[in-house]
Amino acid sequence: MPRFEIVTHVMASPERVFDISLDVDVHSASMAGSSEKAVGGVTTGGLKLGDTVTWQARHFGIRWRMTSTISAYDRPGHFVDQQVSGPFKRWHHAHYFRPYGHGGTAMSDVIEFVAPLGPLGRIAELLALRRYMPHLIRVRNRYIRQVAEAPPPPD
Repeated sequence: MPRFEIVTHVMASPERVFDISLDVDVHSASMAGSSEKAVGGVTTGGLKLGDTVTWQARHFGIRWRMTSTISAYDRPGHFVDQQVSGPFKRWHHAHYFRPYGHGGTAMSDVIEFVAPLGPLGRIAELLALRRYMPHLIRVRNRYIRQVAEAPPPPD
């Protein structure tokens, strides 16, 4: 089973980074390149334990839908989203947030996934998904960092 971890340093509190990471609108904006948007379940605002969201996106020229749920939630340290239905045989994404430096956060994404279709899925993992999936998470994390580090709007 492919597994990877990406650590991103953000100059904002763990609480702020945690909340931004669970915001459906931020996620959609971060994945604009693949036209990802929420089309079912919670479709705007913040997610919490037990919430489900159905995402629609275009990857590799194909439209995909994936429904995931927030299966673990311990603010501001950790949450997990995992696929309930969708393109993967398994998708488990654990998010960790710990203080780092002077007011910053080390945000860690630990992802395990299995492509469908047995041997054909393993070939897809080797040829494309092992590079593509970390790239998507890095794009997402750059956007989260940008939002989290931006000064708050004036009152």
